[in-house]
Amino acid sequence: KDERESLMIVSSYAQKYFTRYLWEEEEGKAVGLSYFHERAIRDDIIKMFDLGYCPDGKSKFTDAAVKDGYKIEFLDKTGLSIVRDDWQRDRFAGRVIFPIHNLAGRVIAFGGRILKDDPKAAKYVNSPESEIYHKSQVLYGIFQAKREITRVDKCYLVEGYTDVLAFYQAGIENVVASSGTALTSEQIRLIKRFTPNITIIYDGDEAGIKASLRGIDLVLEEGMNVKVLLLPGGEDPDSFSKKKSSTELEEFIKTNETDFIRFKTQLLLKETENDPVAKARLITDVIRSVAVIPDTITRSVYIKECSRLLNVEEEVLYTEVRKIKRKNSDDLRKQVIREKPEKVVKQPVIEEKRDEDILIEEKELLKFLLKYCRFPLFEIEEVPNHPKVVTAGEFIIGEIENDDLVKENSLFAAYLNEVKEKMDDVDTDLFKYFINHPDVKINQLTSDLLSEKHIESKRWHRAGAYAEREEDILDMLIPRIVSEYKLRKVRDLISDLNIKIGQTDDFNKMLEIMAIIQNLKKVEKILSDKLGNRTIN
Repeated sequence: KDERESLMIVSSYAQKYFTRYLWEEEEGKAVGLSYFHERAIRDDIIKMFDLGYCPDGKSKFTDAAVKDGYKIEFLDKTGLSIVRDDWQRDRFAGRVIFPIHNLAGRVIAFGGRILKDDPKAAKYVNSPESEIYHKSQVLYGIFQAKREITRVDKCYLVEGYTDVLAFYQAGIENVVASSGTALTSEQIRLIKRFTPNITIIYDGDEAGIKASLRGIDLVLEEGMNVKVLLLPGGEDPDSFSKKKSSTELEEFIKTNETDFIRFKTQLLLKETENDPVAKARLITDVIRSVAVIPDTITRSVYIKECSRLLNVEEEVLYTEVRKIKRKNSDDLRKQVIREKPEKVVKQPVIEEKRDEDILIEEKELLKFLLKYCRFPLFEIEEVPNHPKVVTAGEFIIGEIENDDLVKENSLFAAYLNEVKEKMDDVDTDLFKYFINHPDVKINQLTSDLLSEKHIESKRWHRAGAYAEREEDILDMLIPRIVSEYKLRKVRDLISDLNIKIGQTDDFNKMLEIMAIIQNLKKVEKILSDKLGNRTIN
């Protein structure tokens, strides 16, 4: 904690040094301030974002910081100074400085732009990763923009530092930048803290188009409402905003920002004219984006729009979405097993009956809940002409709770209750949630389910053939699994009651138990007939 605070203090000192140098020193005014003025950035914007200038030379800033009592160790760790055994120099020498603030307004890093013509030097240099700065989790301008983002319930995302400054100067203050890095999930979640609505604004060139496509799926995956705005060719947010008044710029954005489906479809359709194979690839590409949307209703709306724009039946698109989601789930399980092999090591099988022991049928149910919890299983009509979709999770949990079959095993009951709590939370990935669960027993059980070592499913072949894929026959498969579980529980109950008969001398109690057994045997026969008189060992 002390080291982290030291890095913050050093960064704050550096920002004040660079800002003072820009306004008060001759080199700062002649080189740094002149550059900002040439870019038509007003003084109030320069001051609002704490812009600055680092003097040219080997180590003017580093020498000043050490002289003022700041340790070279922390100058090195923040990346302000580059330190070697026999020398040290300033990382940002001769560059204008863009301080990067965290949400609380404290400076945690810097970006520096070179002003000299040096083909060997990078145009922009950024602070390296440190204990206080992780570039994938930070957005430039978020501190200044957060209040306005909340007020208007929308965020504009641009690419660079000067893009943010130009929009801010044009009167659009709900704007942040990814600072030239590829957009990350952490950055999107940072925006989501203030609004679910985001418009991605990129240059109108080919690179800008590709960048916008890469970012769209990440934004959708976080459940955000995303639109895209491509500027006219040759323009970037900085140059374009300078040609428009504040009103004109806002009007242009509102008129030209496009829903991602329409944007992606129109963009890719240009490449698929009269080519059915290419159009098929386009459909898959667009639906892959739709499939990552966590909210079912939003996903359905986009599927309808896709169906209309692409002239493809909705059912075909729904089928494609299901395939993609199944593949994504399978890929995630494989990734967890690959990246965390210690989580899926085989647990010893203990024959002795214990409360936390899980039956094979219970494991089967939990595995299918994890894989298909939100999968639409069938429709029912509780109200005439108003069908209701029943998901696999709703069916499984409803059947088990209605028959009061979860009380005996506390671990199974706890797991089932957590699935029930989380299955309507579309932002929660069940695999990630349970594989990282803090309860050791639940964590280990999830690993066991992922590795599928103990689950020898009583498989679902018709006429002895394994022709169907699992997801294609869930409407038959899941009710069968539930019935198998019920049959197992009924037979266990009958066995336990037979033992109790031999342990009691009370004739009336014995008759009572025998009556219960007779009723259970009727249930056993119904379930056995339903399953085709199969024997479960």
